[in-house]
Amino acid sequence: MDAHDRGSTPRHDDPGTPSDPTPSPEASAASEPTEPPGSTPAPDPAGPAPARTAISTPLPVSPDPDADPDPRAGVAALSFRHQIGVALALALVAIAVCVHIGMVFLHVAPVNTVTRQHGGAVDDWIYPEFEQNWKLFAPNPLQQNVAVQMRARIRGADGGSRTTGWYDLSAQDGRAIDGNPLPSHTQQNELRRSWDLFVATHDANNRPIGLRGSLSEAYLRRIAVLRVGREHALARGDVLVSVQVRSRTSNVPPPKWSDEKVSVQPVFRELSWWPVTADDTEGSVR
Repeated sequence: MDAHDRGSTPRHDDPGTPSDPTPSPEASAASEPTEPPGSTPAPDPAGPAPARTAISTPLPVSPDPDADPDPRAGVAALSFRHQIGVALALALVAIAVCVHIGMVFLHVAPVNTVTRQHGGAVDDWIYPEFEQNWKLFAPNPLQQNVAVQMRARIRGADGGSRTTGWYDLSAQDGRAIDGNPLPSHTQQNELRRSWDLFVATHDANNRPIGLRGSLSEAYLRRIAVLRVGREHALARGDVLVSVQVRSRTSNVPPPKWSDEKVSVQPVFRELSWWPVTADDTEGSVR
């Protein structure tokens, strides 16, 4: 036989030529006949074709939600110096909270050894911002409306004198508070506390009792002088000579379903005229 006859000699593949005679997927797809849609493919007499191996791409792995968080998160992630600062700040807040709770407890607790020795420090801490008032829950709550009113004597530029009408200072504060979500401490308590202090330091004849009597008078008088300026009662050249303060007390009417009978007629407590000094006018400006 001819030595060049390739039919009787083993096949030698050329370098770079693939030895697998299996056609590529693109060639197989191109060689397969196209069948019309809806038709049933005819069975292959040579048997089923071998299964093709698909190359799958790995999917990205999502983080496990149950995995432990980073141990260096939050405060632990800060430097040592900043951790010391945070610890000191938390310690100061904790100390302030404990001191405040202790002061409030001593303020509402019965008189004891601590309050006898350090009652002034407790009152300085509580008043006026943290005042505790339990009258709402008392067995006999307040059942009266007390209004503080004032009027003034003014000397005009021509030398004449006139007296103003009564100004209802409590009603003015009530109108300022009504509908105000954040009323000031002055609008709520200045006038009320000054009148309570005056009543507590004076007898029924308006004579001072104790050392705080003159102080309560000066405090109430300066509030009245300040309110005269707010009312614009003074014209140019006018001089405020004196002021007078009174209270108007009326009982709260009982509910309709109650059989209780109370008088609704107001009761007035009228103080004497107080001359206005230069200290009063300067204090009211400050």
